[in-house]
Amino acid sequence: MPEDFYDRVAKKLGGYGYGVNPEYTKEFPAGDPEKIFKEKLLELSSKDEIALDIGCADGKFTISVAPYFKKVYGIDTSKVNLGIAESHSNDARSKNVEYSFQYASHTSFSDSFFDLAYCRRGPSFYGEYQRILKPGGYYLEIGIGEKDSAELKKVFGRGQGYGKWNEPRLDRDLKELKELGFKIIFAENYYPSEYYPSYEQFDLFLQGVPIFEDYNSVKDKAKLEEYVAENTTPKGIILPRHRIVLVAKKK
Repeated sequence: MPEDFYDRVAKKLGGYGYGVNPEYTKEFPAGDPEKIFKEKLLELSSKDEIALDIGCADGKFTISVAPYFKKVYGIDTSKVNLGIAESHSNDARSKNVEYSFQYASHTSFSDSFFDLAYCRRGPSFYGEYQRILKPGGYYLEIGIGEKDSAELKKVFGRGQGYGKWNEPRLDRDLKELKELGFKIIFAENYYPSEYYPSYEQFDLFLQGVPIFEDYNSVKDKAKLEEYVAENTTPKGIILPRHRIVLVAKKK
């Protein structure tokens, strides 16, 4: 069985939040979706609540919000990332955090266990999230939209969600959540742009994200050079992104 993509990246870069990060700048025509997501999460947080971080990776985001909850459980399927997360248990913010290796599609938690659950660019198993949330509990997500890096994928002829750029993800997700009995509190598409200062920095970025889980700096050099030649601007190599942010409440 091939090594898990996230394990491979974590070993190479030392996790996500704690690892080596490429240089780039961002532009947000309608606001930074990451900041908006976190603001909405903290608005719903409470020292009396138990929260679930779905796809917690190396735990950096987990411990950044843990002080706002009674307890946070972080789950992931990358043992390497979980090891990195647990290695930071001496951080004062980690006192109320518990990590475990679990598949989001079928967790070990009992029914109606959580007050709130959130997912950052991770799996969307809404039926399971509905099961483990208390009535009146909230689910928050920042996900990858169907148009994310579409032009780059077209040049490469493959990639995450390849060819599905005309299938609106937000519409699909909202339909499923409503069918499961969730009330939609907030839902929005965001289209930020990233600018990379050099070919090398862009290459480093692609090594650490699942846009292409099989990305290879040597084998994909010609394709990357083609994209860079066509998409270099005075601000740098442009990469249009697509994010969705949603908040739903279990009835």
